[in-house]
Amino acid sequence: MLQDLLKGNIHFKEGIPTWEESIKVAAEPLLTKKHITEDYVRDMIQNVEENGSYIVIAPEIAMPHAQNQGSVLQTGISFLKLEDSVMYPEDKAVKVLFVLAAEDSDGHLDLISDLSSLLIDDDVMEQLKQCTTEEQVLELIESVE
Repeated sequence: MLQDLLKGNIHFKEGIPTWEESIKVAAEPLLTKKHITEDYVRDMIQNVEENGSYIVIAPEIAMPHAQNQGSVLQTGISFLKLEDSVMYPEDKAVKVLFVLAAEDSDGHLDLISDLSSLLIDDDVMEQLKQCTTEEQVLELIESVE
């Protein structure tokens, strides 16, 4: 499931100056494909402003998301890998972002569950941080799904 949702939604950047910008850039593929609206991006940023860096789920890995209040048009997930870390509140460095967008809470929980089962393996997380192409990311996910 993750592999299908991620195809075409993976990109890589050198660095991004702010955590807010990292969420915007990470969400771009979902915006472009009209899976989400700009309101969803604002909601994800607002979540971090209000709740801190709870979206940093593992060292250097963040999972921005928000409740769907009409701003998720189709369930999707995108991936952004940064060469240089961006600092989130509470001095948390992030290099990998998975933006989650689910039409309903069941889909949201399914996405988080699938992604968490992938990221619970330290070897997989380290390999993910080394990926430099979409093909490498998709092959890695396929090998563990």
